[in-house]
Amino acid sequence: MEIIKTERLILRKFFCDDWKDLHEYLSQEIVVKYEPYDVFTEDACKKEAEKRSQQDAFWAVCLKETNKLIGNVYFQRQEPGKFLTWEIGCVFNPMYCGMGYATESCKEILRYGFQRLKARRIIAMCNPENTNSWRLLERLNMRREGHLQKNIFFKYDEERKPIWNDTYEYAILADEMV
Repeated sequence: MEIIKTERLILRKFFCDDWKDLHEYLSQEIVVKYEPYDVFTEDACKKEAEKRSQQDAFWAVCLKETNKLIGNVYFQRQEPGKFLTWEIGCVFNPMYCGMGYATESCKEILRYGFQRLKARRIIAMCNPENTNSWRLLERLNMRREGHLQKNIFFKYDEERKPIWNDTYEYAILADEMV
């Protein structure tokens, strides 16, 4: 995994000692509301940071001035590999939302995917209720290709019944990248 620098950010591999900054945002219910996991404890963040440090799917997004981890971008090749399709997603600390960091980091990952990894297509999915996510995807010039209804669940209600959610599907092709 390379290190990518933008005007204000550094995108890099996770380190084990990133767990404190990771916990700062993954311990908040508002952050994990649309994610396939619940809030993380400190111990869970220690394990997650270690796990991410051994993978290439998660990029740590850090402020260039302080090296503080403020979020992460998920970027993973999809199967079958010969289709050259990658999936992107991101999660950010709410203290740093609304400042353009998600847009800045995701634009660079898209560029990296198309130019360095020779991706043909990059996809993203989000819950239609997650307005910030789909607006970000549209700022990235990704095209909404579908609205799947009650196709997925990550959590259960108090009676242990699945809470079904809709999904917006987005994509952008290499030749559409501006």
